[in-house]
Amino acid sequence: MELKLPDSVARARELASYSAEPEGLRPGHRVRVLVDGVETFPAMLGAIQRARRYVHLETYILKADKVGRLFAAALSERARAGVQVRLMYDGFGAFPISSVYLADMRRAGVETLEYRPVGGRRWTWTRWLRRDHRKILVVDGQRAFVGGINIADDYAPSALGGKNWRDTHCQVEGPIVADLESLFRATWHHAGGAPYPPFPRSADESVATPGSELALVLALDDRGRRSAIRRHIIHALHRARELVWINNAYFVPDRALRRAFRAAAGRGIDVRIIVPGASDVRSVQWAGEYTYAGLLKGGVRLYQWFEAHMHAKTMVVDDAWTMIGSYNLDYISLFWNMEVVVEIIGDPTSHRLRDLFLADAARCRELSLDSWQRRSAFRRFLSWLFYRFRRLL
Repeated sequence: MELKLPDSVARARELASYSAEPEGLRPGHRVRVLVDGVETFPAMLGAIQRARRYVHLETYILKADKVGRLFAAALSERARAGVQVRLMYDGFGAFPISSVYLADMRRAGVETLEYRPVGGRRWTWTRWLRRDHRKILVVDGQRAFVGGINIADDYAPSALGGKNWRDTHCQVEGPIVADLESLFRATWHHAGGAPYPPFPRSADESVATPGSELALVLALDDRGRRSAIRRHIIHALHRARELVWINNAYFVPDRALRRAFRAAAGRGIDVRIIVPGASDVRSVQWAGEYTYAGLLKGGVRLYQWFEAHMHAKTMVVDDAWTMIGSYNLDYISLFWNMEVVVEIIGDPTSHRLRDLFLADAARCRELSLDSWQRRSAFRRFLSWLFYRFRRLL
């Protein structure tokens, strides 16, 4: 007689198979998807204001604008209250940053660290290209935030003077919060920050309740480990049975990714990708456009977002697998940037991202192969030219 697994066990095994490292998945996570700055900033600021032990914030872009001042005030207030507060930002992404803005936080007790300052004494092309593109906030070991949103007005609603960029972040509670803190600590020390001892992990990190999910942190660092996120994406593409829906801000996929997209579409999988129609980095958009015709011919559906810049980096596969983080499907993320994503396995987050994708797609313009092939010769030339420099854009 064939042994039949209970439905819950069988479903757990099916879900875990979507990950390239099922043995690394950890149970008991509660994930809240945060849409744009209008949801993300209040959630992050609220978590900072409730901090009792420590606040660790790592960001690529840090501006001394309205949003930046809100975060500076919240971080400074907690530091004055005796909470350990550390702020790490990228030297290029935050350039130029106000020295007065930083000095005010340091006087309040905030420890600040610039990752690879622009024009430093050890300047090389490698140091210039390898940037800290991560966005991580960890508070008290209880909750963490990861996604695509930087500390800047670009993501704030237009009603508050922002640019209303479209982006996705998430708040996570559960075991991987400690993993994100360990990642922050390793980068802080490697970049020359004042050493601090690791925080003890909670004896009961899990928030295992009905609806909690499996999760895993995937990171790219500056010490040679570059393939993990891409490997997980390709594995999920191979595992897909129904759909693959992606939002990606800087989309210049390499040949292996393009083959995987076309292969999935060829199996009848609904592969759709939303990209910016008017990117803030036009050179990257033009380079990416060189790949569109081949993807369209292979059955991949492409949508262009023409509202305020689409900056999200998310992916959902079936009703099982999701990825949210800082990783773009371009060569800078693949070869150079330090990145972080959370891989989430379970129904609640996948359903939320599916609904969010459909809402985004309804606001886009879908490309057709015929119309795309009729674009101007000058636009074709730009795509060809910038694609030659795709490894540096």
